[in-house]
Amino acid sequence: MASSSSDAGAGGQRAFEVTAEDGSGRETTTTVQYRDTGDGRPLVLLHGVGLDAKHISWKHAIPHLAADHRVIAPDLPGHGDSDKPNIRYTTDYYVDVLSGLVDELDLDRPRVAGISMGGAIALGYALEAAVERLALVDSYGLGADAGWRPMTSVALRMPVVDQFVWNTMGVNEGTVRDTLRGYMTQASEEFVTEIHEILQDDACGRTLRSWQRSEFRACGFRTCYVDDLSELDVPTLLVHGDDDTLLPTTWSERAHDRLPDSRLHVLEDCGHWPPRERPATFNRVLADFLAS
Repeated sequence: MASSSSDAGAGGQRAFEVTAEDGSGRETTTTVQYRDTGDGRPLVLLHGVGLDAKHISWKHAIPHLAADHRVIAPDLPGHGDSDKPNIRYTTDYYVDVLSGLVDELDLDRPRVAGISMGGAIALGYALEAAVERLALVDSYGLGADAGWRPMTSVALRMPVVDQFVWNTMGVNEGTVRDTLRGYMTQASEEFVTEIHEILQDDACGRTLRSWQRSEFRACGFRTCYVDDLSELDVPTLLVHGDDDTLLPTTWSERAHDRLPDSRLHVLEDCGHWPPRERPATFNRVLADFLAS
């Protein structure tokens, strides 16, 4: 794995190149855009897969946390302003990308927070490298399977159907709003507009399907760190919406029981996107953990 970086102008927007091996064993060099703002201990924020980017999940968290931290928020390959190569995306690939970012910026034991797939990336990295603190938000990688996974796996074997689903979600903001009701207890009009814009980019949909095909197996999820949690001696915060229909709250509850040094905060009347559904409460909970 190799990387190189360059400044990209105002607003803390920068870029670096990283070479990492995808799920097919092929090495690909990708330009990754990231936000770098604030002063203090380094804090890396990792977004989820598909309908996400640094400005989606972390829009309200970045300015809040940058008051006390150097906040680094990348657009992971296949998302946002970063390159979107047509490769086989896996969680392991993204862990390598994170490792490249940490090496490139010479971050010493960074604090790392991730939501959904980003949580699995953060956890996978923390199991093999030194981090000071870890925050997992409605995190993937904490369970072996979910009730909706078999049907999604069937759709993934029919590319025309899967592409149709992506296109249908993005017809207009009304269809986006209807889709988000399945994942969130509430979505602002601003958030609906932001997700609608992502749905116009077929490359993001291709990234999502590629990652799902790698991660969703006939017997369950490919990435599950449950049996490794007892090895992780890092202060860890688990945040979970009590109405998350994608990844159940029981995942974080079980992880809390197994992690030697952890705290759990369940947000009431909240779905899969706490940083956007309950931004004020979420920012306070995360900031308090980082300051403790």
